[in-house]
Amino acid sequence: MRINKNRFALIYCLLGLLFISVPGLAQDRVVESATHRFTEVADGVWFATGSGSVFTMSNAMVLVGEFDTLVVDSHVTPTAARALLDSLKVITDKPVRYLVNSHYHFDHAHGNQAFPAGIEIIGHEFTRAKLNGDIGDVLQENTFKSFSDPVPATVANLERQVAAESDAERKATLTERLRVQRNYLHEIDEVQPTPPNITLETKMTLFQVVANGSREIQLLHLGRAHTGGDVVIYLPQDNVVFTGDMMLPGLAYMGDGHVDEWPATLEALKTLDFDTWLPGHGPVMRTRDPIDNFQAYLRDLWDKTSTLHRRGVSAEQAAEQIDMTSHSMVRAVGVDPRAIRRIYELLNN
Repeated sequence: MRINKNRFALIYCLLGLLFISVPGLAQDRVVESATHRFTEVADGVWFATGSGSVFTMSNAMVLVGEFDTLVVDSHVTPTAARALLDSLKVITDKPVRYLVNSHYHFDHAHGNQAFPAGIEIIGHEFTRAKLNGDIGDVLQENTFKSFSDPVPATVANLERQVAAESDAERKATLTERLRVQRNYLHEIDEVQPTPPNITLETKMTLFQVVANGSREIQLLHLGRAHTGGDVVIYLPQDNVVFTGDMMLPGLAYMGDGHVDEWPATLEALKTLDFDTWLPGHGPVMRTRDPIDNFQAYLRDLWDKTSTLHRRGVSAEQAAEQIDMTSHSMVRAVGVDPRAIRRIYELLNN
């Protein structure tokens, strides 16, 4: 069975858009701007998702205090980041003081440059090294290119669909999608990777002044997982954690992952006291079940891939052959080839 590589890219790119219509629980307050939807999951703790009018690709978190605001993740382009910053006025008039990067991937950190001078950018040491060009060029790496290179084809395909569509309502929907993707295609060229200027290795704690005292904000590197420098943002007083792409409601992209270490990192995540977790893609989550499920998937994938690697099966063949359908989040045989190539890379080292 041949795997359509673009299918995996499309699924990952659209995750943020697919879930924006999923409402929070009844107690969540929702405020909308022209480009973003903000869901308040605790007092002054906002989960930001794109409305679809600007290509944001990922979620963000906003912490509003008495005097300032902290933002977690900057979206996929400077344009998307500027839209987020402009949208903040619907929830606060407090200036942004900090930007935190959950990891270095383009869809979470390529908006860094749009944040005004004087705002401190915080991230893991590995994230700084990647965005600073100390470890390769992120604009030339497979992860960025495997998602950005197909965009011209996406635009061309939408152009054909718009031209062929006769139903007025569907044509309008396609035309809007085409507008957003055309804009995104041009916005990619503006990106200048901008690294954190404050870094952590394992833990940093901030205290934000709020109405009833101070909010403790723990920035934690629990181990290598989705990348070598994942940081979760934990709010112990609110029982909330922002997990970035280290933990998603479904399968995470594994092209830069440490699949063998990832389950242990998630075990460390489970030791935190939280009842709400905010993923880098997808809706607000209030069940821990997906964490156990994903740990089981990662261990199984590592074992099956290792077996085929020992037998001399190529990474491409292994990606087509591996059957993970025993896991509830998988519907078809085959695995993203980028994940298998990454596991082979780890096994070869």
